[in-house]
Amino acid sequence: MCRLKLQQIVKRYGATTALACGDLLLERGEIHVLIGANGSGKSTLCKVIAGSVKPDGGLFELDGHPVSLNSPQDARAAGVCLFYQELSLSGHLSVAENICLYALPSKAGILVDSAQLTQKASRYVEKFAAVAGDDFSVDVPLAKLRPDQKQLVEIMKTLASEAEILIFDEPTSALDRAQVECFFSILRDLRAEGRSIIFISHRMDEIFEIGDRISVIRDGTTISSHKVDETDQAAVIRDMIGEQATQPASMSKPAAVVKNKDKHVRLSASDVTGGRLKGISFDLAEGEILGLGGLHGQGQSQLLRTIFGAEKMMSGQLISGDTIYKNTTPRSAIRNGFAYVSGDRVRDGVITGRSIRENVAPIHFLKSRKLLAMPSSLGEVVEPALAALSTKYASLSHSIGSLSGGNQQKAVIARWLTNPPDILLLDDPTKGIDLGAKNELFALVRRLADEGMAIILYSSEDAELLTHSDRILVFNNGSVTRELTGEDRTRFNLYQAAYAGAE
Repeated sequence: MCRLKLQQIVKRYGATTALACGDLLLERGEIHVLIGANGSGKSTLCKVIAGSVKPDGGLFELDGHPVSLNSPQDARAAGVCLFYQELSLSGHLSVAENICLYALPSKAGILVDSAQLTQKASRYVEKFAAVAGDDFSVDVPLAKLRPDQKQLVEIMKTLASEAEILIFDEPTSALDRAQVECFFSILRDLRAEGRSIIFISHRMDEIFEIGDRISVIRDGTTISSHKVDETDQAAVIRDMIGEQATQPASMSKPAAVVKNKDKHVRLSASDVTGGRLKGISFDLAEGEILGLGGLHGQGQSQLLRTIFGAEKMMSGQLISGDTIYKNTTPRSAIRNGFAYVSGDRVRDGVITGRSIRENVAPIHFLKSRKLLAMPSSLGEVVEPALAALSTKYASLSHSIGSLSGGNQQKAVIARWLTNPPDILLLDDPTKGIDLGAKNELFALVRRLADEGMAIILYSSEDAELLTHSDRILVFNNGSVTRELTGEDRTRFNLYQAAYAGAE
């Protein structure tokens, strides 16, 4: 029996179309997997079902009747509950209070009934007792829990809704294998009871282990829907990426793994571990652009920040020249020839309220150990770096806030070109930059590599990695699952490695 039916769901945000044609049929007693690349529209479709996003068009039916859900409260009243990818918990509340957050037991409708609260929460805590940890209990403040334990609490909160339709948007991203197996056992029990489940995961092994049906979304459109036993991983990946799946990336020159075979190694990483990083090892040669691929949030940015000293390395080492780094600081990294450009210019880039000149000059001051400088002399340092990126600005004395977002990012990148580094770490640097500016940036990056600079590039856009990297390390869950070089650098191989289970 069809419990949920979506046809031609449309959702636009201004000129951006998040969903062009979202279709989904969910049966009673079914675990239906949604899969697609980052930004394909999976989460938006789920938020439409859960009432937190209002669609602009399309058919939405529950149990054969058209519905309009205007809020998450409406959805829960209709028997739908969503596990949010971004955890929606309260750090100052206890585990029990967070689990029962949707419906806190009360006395006389005013005070929380502590006894009922503990009793209700304990039912869900008990389901995960074997894998949650000895320090996990209903009365522990959420703020004291590890990331995996917080994720378990979010799962328990969703289960505690007792909804007939449960939606889990990447619920296993922070869980270990034992926790995943426990969770999957619970999902199978719910399926046997007749509950309907929508499940999003970027782990291909999980998808085929737990799913009954797989629907693929690409560019806001549902491309295909097949029973799990009627498809395979290769077919799913082909649906995800469309045509040209197996064509090699265009290369501006031969792959650096060959070109730089006998060149000097600028950076050597050995078994780098920390946070979610698990034993990352590689060599980076002078003149090489090394790409970091894989789905967003699999450790690529953390590796770059660890190399730069912004995050701690638990074990392993980095060797640059004659120097061995167990851990470093950003200030020390800069003085030793490292540069880091983040795509998050608000958090890691612009100095708000200051002039363009002041935003571009800091690295020059640090490296040259200057205390004072005349604005006119700084212009001789700053202007060539801005010009290399075709940055548009009225004058150096204008506020950084007077620039467009793309030109602000150019100013951040120019900061590092005043005194060029030996090793450039690019952490998704083209966010908020228009196509023309992207082309200018990558032309500059290639020129810097040709001049001998060693570059590591993480980009959330596959085309950027495939076109501009000489080789690619593909990340999954904090580990490198595959190295792609030469003709192996195709979208198919990139996605296959990104969705494979990390060993």
